Amino acid sequence: MTCPYCAEPIPDGSQFCPKCGTKMGTPVIAAVSPGLSSTSPPPLGEPPTSGKAIGSLICGIFIFFLPASIAAVVLGHLSLSEIRKSAGRLKGQGLATAGLILGYIGIAFIPFILIIAAIAIPSLLRARIAANEASAVGTLRTYNVAIASYAAQCAQKGYPISAEQLGPGSHDCDHAGLVDGILASQRPMKSGYVFEYHVGATDAEGRVVSYVISADPVRQNETGIRHYYSDETQVIRFELSTPAGPGSPPL
Repeated sequence: MTCPYCAEPIPDGSQFCPKCGTKMGTPVIAAVSPGLSSTSPPPLGEPPTSGKAIGSLICGIFIFFLPASIAAVVLGHLSLSEIRKSAGRLKGQGLATAGLILGYIGIAFIPFILIIAAIAIPSLLRARIAANEASAVGTLRTYNVAIASYAAQCAQKGYPISAEQLGPGSHDCDHAGLVDGILASQRPMKSGYVFEYHVGATDAEGRVVSYVISADPVRQNETGIRHYYSDETQVIRFELSTPAGPGSPPL
């Protein structure tokens, strides 16, 4: 035996439906509300919330992420349309409206974010370039001090033949331990600059009496602007757009 209104199975002999409470034996036509056909069951339980409305609100929370704001607006409009057409079978209008508002706020903030980025990014780039250039000058000074110390320790050799002889190791004239392993490598890169060491003239006894060391940006105008040069005089010179040399202005 089943209830003629909600189709709930009920025990035989029951006077009332345990689910909808309808009295058994009541004519179906009498229990139907005005305006509803006798074949339309009454709505049961709480209507579900629109998934698009929930999605709109979640996307709207990420207000400063442009794709999420756009998704919040699209889902908000779709859910409101879906809710209106459902005739009460769906809810979530408030969630969809909140998602729409947050989405439009996020989209409205995009021009301000772009303006801030246009101001901040060049400033950050200039600051990074200035820091890289300061580091390059400091590294050249480190080289000059280490090379002079090497010449004092290894007077029979003069200046080192290569930067590798300044590096860590046995603390002799082959591995003097005056700079770290990075600076003791061939063409080391540090803080956006590449360094090169070359020996110059030798005296009658074969001792190296001059050297050249340069520092150039890895990417011009991105990792650095200035090019640097130094030699046995330990004066650091620079150029703005071309490699520096002995005739370049000193710092």
